[in-house]
Amino acid sequence: MSEHSPEHVDVLVVGAGLSGIGAGYHLQANCPDRTYAILEGRDTLGGTWDLFRYPGVRSDSDMHTLGFSFKPWVATKSIADGPSILAYLHETVREFGIDRHIRFGHRVERAEWDSTTNRWTVTARTANGAAVFTCNYLFMCSGYYSYRGGYTPEFPGRNDFAGQIVHPQEWPADLDATGKRVVVIGSGATAVTIVPAMADTAAHVTMLQRTPTYVAAGPDEDRLANALRKVLPSKVAYAITRRKNTAFQQMVYRRTRTKPDKVKKYLLDKVRKELPGYDVDTHFTPPYGPWDQRLCLVPNGDLFRVIREGKASVVTDRIATFDETGITLESGQHLEADIIVTATGLQLVTLGETEFIVDGTKVDFADTLTYKGFAYSDVPNLASVFGYINASWTLRADLISEYVCRILKHMSTTGAQRCTPTRRGSDADMPLRPWIDDFSPGYMSRDMHRFPKQGDREPWVNPQDYAKDRAMFAKDPVDDGVMIYR
Repeated sequence: MSEHSPEHVDVLVVGAGLSGIGAGYHLQANCPDRTYAILEGRDTLGGTWDLFRYPGVRSDSDMHTLGFSFKPWVATKSIADGPSILAYLHETVREFGIDRHIRFGHRVERAEWDSTTNRWTVTARTANGAAVFTCNYLFMCSGYYSYRGGYTPEFPGRNDFAGQIVHPQEWPADLDATGKRVVVIGSGATAVTIVPAMADTAAHVTMLQRTPTYVAAGPDEDRLANALRKVLPSKVAYAITRRKNTAFQQMVYRRTRTKPDKVKKYLLDKVRKELPGYDVDTHFTPPYGPWDQRLCLVPNGDLFRVIREGKASVVTDRIATFDETGITLESGQHLEADIIVTATGLQLVTLGETEFIVDGTKVDFADTLTYKGFAYSDVPNLASVFGYINASWTLRADLISEYVCRILKHMSTTGAQRCTPTRRGSDADMPLRPWIDDFSPGYMSRDMHRFPKQGDREPWVNPQDYAKDRAMFAKDPVDDGVMIYR
């Protein structure tokens, strides 16, 4: 396709991961009169679950809530590994014919809105040059972090290290840690996953952290789900389990907000039972409250097991410098290493690192206000998916896709060609808050200034609350006087 003969679809979806596949299903189920295509920058689908190939890669959300509302998860393990999740996604696109709508190797770089035609012109980079599409509605499902590379701080002496340095986002397929000393820098979900996955074959694995993270052991199987599937149709069993697990996630999160000290004591008491005599105060007690940063799940207590067995250890300190044989810490301790894994986080981006132009003016999303956490003030016919930081991502992705379909159906009914969230009256002067508040991990704090703001009232909010979102997206009128249709 050349730049001079753009292909047109009613709705253009960007990204073929969980969010984009879900969007494709909802569009064809709820808006069958609309044509759509999905542009995927990589050569395969899956997003996160294809990109990350580090040892043990898995979800730390259960698949009954991370899975799609329309596609039951029927595997025994509810805390699933990356390959199992990827297989589920491939099965989904084949089963519902979504695969026919995906264009691989199309990395979207630019989107231009023209109010005279009420269309987006979208330019994607392919192996054969630029490909141009036009659409009436643009649905960004490309996630919130950069696929070009993860975040790695500047470590003094990095170039002096004689061994191998690896970031989990760029894991070499041929990396062999058998019999080697490994230092994993980080304390988040990725580090907590990699340490036990490598510990059984490495000489020793050290998790080096600057600050501890709350961790909690839990089974990787959902007994109720597995029991229900034996006596009920899979869709019914899945729906019951999904409701149960969603309610539990929300209950736990609310408890961390209302009774943080009790939750903290409960979590630390559980760690002490897993690691008798271990220095839990130093290595597993964060200086912040539970869910001020993400709580890490340890399936079947695998991290605690390898620590008890002496295969892994935790060091809480700061890095002074890398050297030829490892890392020297500010305390003076030296960690010998053959491999250093920098599990130091992600690079956050807004809307897939795409340049947006509206009627000739470049959009800086930091200057916009979020509308219900999925659209942006004064930007027409645009939606994006940002899931939950305190629950499973797909729960919110499903709600947003369903609401976008409600908007599209309303536009068809009324003959509207444009819908734009518009601040008017007192909304123009309301106090502003960050896109995500009450959540302070480093990867969020570093880049939150690039994201849209939220206000102090609906619909200019990003609730991050499933119960509120479910009511808002299901019951609020799409023509609310704020979303202006023309």
